[in-house]
Amino acid sequence: MPAPRVAMLPEVAAQRHALADLLDTLRRDEWTAPSLCLGWTVHDVLAHLTLSTRQSTAGMVLRILRARGDFDRAEARAARERAAAHSPAMLTAQLRETAALDRRVGVSSSWDPLVDVLVHGQDIARPLRRRLPTPPELAGPALQHVWSNVFYGRPSRRLHGVRLVATDAAWAEGAGPEVCGTAGDLLLLATGRSVSASGVTGPGVGEAAARLRS
Repeated sequence: MPAPRVAMLPEVAAQRHALADLLDTLRRDEWTAPSLCLGWTVHDVLAHLTLSTRQSTAGMVLRILRARGDFDRAEARAARERAAAHSPAMLTAQLRETAALDRRVGVSSSWDPLVDVLVHGQDIARPLRRRLPTPPELAGPALQHVWSNVFYGRPSRRLHGVRLVATDAAWAEGAGPEVCGTAGDLLLLATGRSVSASGVTGPGVGEAAARLRS
């Protein structure tokens, strides 16, 4: 039997369904609200989440080439184009339909779909002050995957000089004044969200904020 393309697929599917349930409750004006992704609306983030099970590797590479090698710009353009073409209700239905699909873009890691749904779920929920729990047993492995990953900007280097300590999981990395939070909070910090958005505390928060700004 071939190895799964998506790590922890049942758990990823459950998180996608939980997010879809939350999305069903949003008001019309909330879809155009800013997410934690700079320049992305809530609608844009949802559109991005539906791409992971639909886009081809060749299509992604072509978009990156058109964006002159800028991956972030290519992904932002693809998300906005998809948001313009599909209503929130259609995208929410698509998220549910492919929640358990064992598919990812070829250039990505098997752990990226887990990171994607955990982080982008909070990108939507937190600015809207909606509750979407991040299970520590999922956030811990996602955080470990992200920590030294070049694709995520190598957080271990970007946050050098502070020690991140999870309050709900056996995870800690780095050296220096402590930055404390749930594994979900630290996952947001490691993927570039601000200290205020991630909700972390501790004597190292100021240093972490400065590192992220630089």
